[in-house]
Amino acid sequence: MALLQATYRDAGAVTVLDLSGRITLGEGSALLRSTIRELLDGQRFRILVDLGDINYIDSSGIGELVSAYTTVKNRGGELKLLHLTKKVHDLLQITKLYTVFDVHSDEVTALRSFDKKSA
Repeated sequence: MALLQATYRDAGAVTVLDLSGRITLGEGSALLRSTIRELLDGQRFRILVDLGDINYIDSSGIGELVSAYTTVKNRGGELKLLHLTKKVHDLLQITKLYTVFDVHSDEVTALRSFDKKSA
């Protein structure tokens, strides 16, 4: 099983964080945490997390997403989710977290949604 890989790219004022592999207890959640911290330290406060290539997430991975969301929000930013796999979608529904996150299935729409708040 592939460990978590994280890369990010700028799409205008939004940073898209592309994740692939597994978000699990240990390395996966630690990488997600450190990447979010790195983005915030670099003054990137609008973060779109693309989960389209996540093939597995466990409860600590879900916890790490919640933690990332809270950390970004506490720093005055926004964190949104993109391309949920069925597994991630189902987990967020079961845990009632689906309503907490702003979730999108299309990157263009997701990027536009950041602009609406600041307008």
